[in-house]
Amino acid sequence: MTLKPILIHPDPRLKKVCDPVSAFGRDLAKLADDMLETMYDAPGIGLAAPQVGVMQRLLVMDCVKEADGTPAPMVLVNPAVTWKSEERNIYEEGCLSIPGQYAEIERPKSVRVSWQDVEGKAHEQEFDALWATCVQHEIDHLDGVLFIDYLKPLKRQMITRKMQKLKREQARA
Repeated sequence: MTLKPILIHPDPRLKKVCDPVSAFGRDLAKLADDMLETMYDAPGIGLAAPQVGVMQRLLVMDCVKEADGTPAPMVLVNPAVTWKSEERNIYEEGCLSIPGQYAEIERPKSVRVSWQDVEGKAHEQEFDALWATCVQHEIDHLDGVLFIDYLKPLKRQMITRKMQKLKREQARA
């Protein structure tokens, strides 16, 4: 497995809508494994393909955060929300592409998602609480939407400026 570099906002690839995956099999499985390794190493609970520069509808996630918990890695290819609860939840969200920045974001508490696995087999599952927030956050990435897009313009601009400064500092290092 290979760690992938994670794109940092602002990067134009993070604002693009991703293409559906049409080629299933070994290469897709390798990409998914690399993305899971990258996500765990970061550390994070979700990672979408555009965050590693791959403009396809693929995400990985694992919301088991307890040290003694059993990992529950998931790979979702071409995911789509098919139902949203009216009940809402607020979570403090962060993003591996916007390191060190967090904000409370309101989303549906539960969602039903359909997707394919790396072999192309169809799945559907209902997600709740943190899992629901995570899958919605990652699907947003596939649509070119970042969690900061839900914030007021001034707060969003402030975070973007911090990320531009971080990228300049990384370029100098």
